Amino acid sequence: MNSTNVKVIQLSGILDAGKGLQLRRAVEAAMQTGSQVVLLDCAAVEFMDSSGLGALVMALKQAKAGGGRLVLCQINDQIKMLLELTDMESVFDIFADRNAFEQTV
Repeated sequence: MNSTNVKVIQLSGILDAGKGLQLRRAVEAAMQTGSQVVLLDCAAVEFMDSSGLGALVMALKQAKAGGGRLVLCQINDQIKMLLELTDMESVFDIFADRNAFEQTV
């Protein structure tokens, strides 16, 4: 990996409004500390509801506003389906896993 400053945020459990607020705070903190890329590792996420999707979109906007990038990896079938149903899968950069992401950085 090159010198790009990557912050990995490990998500887990149910991504809903409460976790979404924590996520937005974590992304904001990452951008303020100079991270250029925020990688959301979704391997341990069991379920995401619409408020969780809203939080992802807000986090993406935060990262872009800070001149950075937000990417997802290891999303499960439920998250993938939610992204597809809402036409959001093309909005996010999604990688199979961290290794696939690291090969592009």
